[in-house]
Amino acid sequence: MNDNEVIANIKGLGIDMIHNAKSGHPGIVLGAAPTLYTLYKNHININTSDSNWVNRDRFVMSAGHGSALLYATLFMVGYALTIDDLKSFRRLSSKTPGHPEKGMTPGVDCSTGPLGQGFANAVGMAIGEKILKERYRINPTKSLVDYYVYTLVGDGDLMEGISYEAASLAGNLKLNNLIVLYDSNDISLDGPVSKTFTENVRGRFESLGWNTLLVKEGEKISEIDRAIEKAKKSSLPTLIEIKTKIGNGSLLEGQNTIHGKDLTEEDIQQLKSKLGLPTVETFYVNTDACTKFRSYIANRVNRRYMEWTQLYQEYVSKIGDGNNTVANYLFHNNFQYNLFDLKFDFKVHTKQALRETNKLFIQSLNKNIKTFVGGSADLGSTTMTYVSEFADISADNFNGNNIWFGVREHAMGAILNGLALVNLKPYGSTFLSFSDYLKPAMRMSALMRLPVTYIYTHDSISVGPDGPTHQPIEQLAMLRSIPNMKVYRPADAKELLGCWQRILNSNENPSSLILARNEVEVMEMSDAVKAMNGAYILHQETTPLKLILLATGTEVHVAKNLALEFARMGESGIRVVSVPCMENFLEMNREYQESVLPPNTLKIAIEAGSPFGWHRLINNSKYIIGLESFGASGTKDEVLEAMNFSYEKIKYRILELLRQQ
Repeated sequence: MNDNEVIANIKGLGIDMIHNAKSGHPGIVLGAAPTLYTLYKNHININTSDSNWVNRDRFVMSAGHGSALLYATLFMVGYALTIDDLKSFRRLSSKTPGHPEKGMTPGVDCSTGPLGQGFANAVGMAIGEKILKERYRINPTKSLVDYYVYTLVGDGDLMEGISYEAASLAGNLKLNNLIVLYDSNDISLDGPVSKTFTENVRGRFESLGWNTLLVKEGEKISEIDRAIEKAKKSSLPTLIEIKTKIGNGSLLEGQNTIHGKDLTEEDIQQLKSKLGLPTVETFYVNTDACTKFRSYIANRVNRRYMEWTQLYQEYVSKIGDGNNTVANYLFHNNFQYNLFDLKFDFKVHTKQALRETNKLFIQSLNKNIKTFVGGSADLGSTTMTYVSEFADISADNFNGNNIWFGVREHAMGAILNGLALVNLKPYGSTFLSFSDYLKPAMRMSALMRLPVTYIYTHDSISVGPDGPTHQPIEQLAMLRSIPNMKVYRPADAKELLGCWQRILNSNENPSSLILARNEVEVMEMSDAVKAMNGAYILHQETTPLKLILLATGTEVHVAKNLALEFARMGESGIRVVSVPCMENFLEMNREYQESVLPPNTLKIAIEAGSPFGWHRLINNSKYIIGLESFGASGTKDEVLEAMNFSYEKIKYRILELLRQQ
């Protein structure tokens, strides 16, 4: 097999895809094709007939703008892609979208595009592999799980702060199953990186506890091959810096304009001539070279695949006594679980902070769900997500449940995505005001429909003395604005139980669980099962319905107490509706929605956050009692009073609205 023929064909297909679409990034195609070719030819273990093989090596194109390079490579490798798929590059509903998308293209393990996210996803995948290896052992030396995680990154990925956070944790955990291929071409979109990025990258990674290697000539297959082989033998994660020429062979070689600019006909002609490709034919495939390339990879990998199949049968026989359900969690994180079976007994009128109640659920879930793992961004003792009954995950022990993410919220979110991508059921926690740090990762969770649970405590201005930097205002609205994200804000322990039941069995979306730091009473009228509907009648009117008070979280208690006070004053036509998850309620049928919120009835919402988003349930903003300015530093009661959100001031506003009717 002639290496150069296959590499030339990959480059030619990539350039034709971009030219046909009149859009794309040719620079990385021409510069990094030898790197990807070497990886797939000699190292990465995959099975193109079983693209979801659980023990396959993972590859993340963190430099997601290099999608044309990836698709051309996957086609040549033998995945279920056709020339027509390549011709549909960047077209609607094609298998070859503008940036890699999980579930769209065979062989794509992760959706990428925002730089740095893919790098951190790869760190999460590598942590996940280490955890799963311990949980699916047949004996001390054999496990069902044993694979590498590779990612291709560029200068842009390494400039983004998230990659530093993730790399720091990877070094701390000594993730020797992680190999980063750094396409180092000294050029970014706007110009030479010398204007912005002059640090010693390998020196930085070495200081973080990484092994680093240098490939001086990115066209030399043998050098790249030797470097990857060395990396696989290292006891540390490895960064391989591969010096390449952006747009190698193009008339624009080495210039920033080649990064994202379609090549001219003249440039394509001379380029194909240099590569030994037909200059007239587009989407040319060297059938002989392609066949040999696919055969070479198949011969290299098939033995390993068959060995794993036998290993799986051994695991089922020895560990599961012949029952293959013993490995179900390994194959997917889509499972049904009934939390009600644990028979939690929450006594009415007892008081407890929901973060404390939540700790009971976290402990139980860690005991009963094999793939349930998580941690916090150095706030476990405050968010109460640290489970002392289980070991900490560390470089010396991955047979634990507690992940110490450190003060790294940005990376935590993306690492959680990586954990979910290898079929774990992960959670991470921090304060609600810091959810902004996780926003890019949460967006990718939602885009990939990953069952990640984000646990946010300290949910309102009632945290008081910490001041406005720690008092969330717009965060609930932000979370609810993310497509596919389910946002839960339970009012008490029973509602929290119902929320967790929905979260555990919602397998195609991430969830944000918002918890109060303050103590709340277990209400007699709250209902875990009804809470699963997203909204339900918590307090029923006893005379003709005049007003519906809607609320979430701790404000449900305010609404309930107001309804009871108004009833004592002679107004019993007030209904209280708890809305623990607006998204779930809006998915209910119209009959149920109207039974809870009848049309043409006055509705007032109460929530300690931005009113933005409540228009889905209330069409007049003056009937939304929320917060539209930042908080203040003071005691809880002082801040509530200053923000016009004390019980008495909320009551006054409701009375004013009623008088206007």
